[in-house]
Amino acid sequence: MSRFDWDDLRFFLAVARVGRLTVAARRLGADHATVSRRITALEDALKAKLFERRPQGYALTEHGERLLSKAEAIETQALAVSSEIGGADLALSGTVRIGAPDGFGAMFLAPRTANLGEQYPDLEMQIVAMPRLLSLSKREADIAISLAPPKEGKIVARRLTDYRLGVFATQAYLDAHKPINEPDDLQDHTVIGYIDDLIFTPELDYLDEVSKGMRAKLQSSSLVAQMQAALAGAGVVVLPYYVAAADSRLVQILPEKATFTRAYWLIVHADLKDIARIRATMDFLVREVKSARQEFLPDDRP
Repeated sequence: MSRFDWDDLRFFLAVARVGRLTVAARRLGADHATVSRRITALEDALKAKLFERRPQGYALTEHGERLLSKAEAIETQALAVSSEIGGADLALSGTVRIGAPDGFGAMFLAPRTANLGEQYPDLEMQIVAMPRLLSLSKREADIAISLAPPKEGKIVARRLTDYRLGVFATQAYLDAHKPINEPDDLQDHTVIGYIDDLIFTPELDYLDEVSKGMRAKLQSSSLVAQMQAALAGAGVVVLPYYVAAADSRLVQILPEKATFTRAYWLIVHADLKDIARIRATMDFLVREVKSARQEFLPDDRP
């Protein structure tokens, strides 16, 4: 153990999480040769092979998998020391990465980040607005916004808000196509929606709730891309109310017959929830969502 360098764990974690030296090096602000050298030094010190070197990247061995959980626990404790012992100024500096569905991340969260920046100027926020689930255990995000609570893991979750969805199109599109008087009439229109085999959570597989058997003819993994296609007159699209409200060209179709609700959940790893910068960011998210309740759930609910 006299040869063990604790700092090598930072390099190990970076490579374990992204699987590539070059990407890990960029995250660490180092060159890939340094990262490779530190990984080799750690393997020599532990007398264990931690990665399988493959053409497509670095894959954890059984020893590497065992070390990963231990290294993440050490990382968590180091973060707690910085927060609890280092004082408020240190605690509210650094980076907080938020993973969110692209609609929430791009249309709701991004425009509000200035509020947090004004309150904590030394805090760096990263928004990962992607149509997929992010792993908190692998530190792909510090905080995640999800459409369902986690079923397992050392996770703390709270229901952030319900939100309503409806069907929208431009008036120009509606004027040029068959009238829509019932949900089943949508079957005769170009429906814009998610790519079937890239739907990353069952809560987004909602077209059946609008009209049984309805499928998207124009598909994208991105809600923002779906919205842009509808704005261009390509068809009708299911959108959260708060997203559709961002552009007055979108007209709601059958507001009394084609609406439904989903929920957003705020999720954090249990070991991080009390770290000051994480807690401050979660409080910010809760406040912003609460103040925008009318956007998520308008009073004109049918």
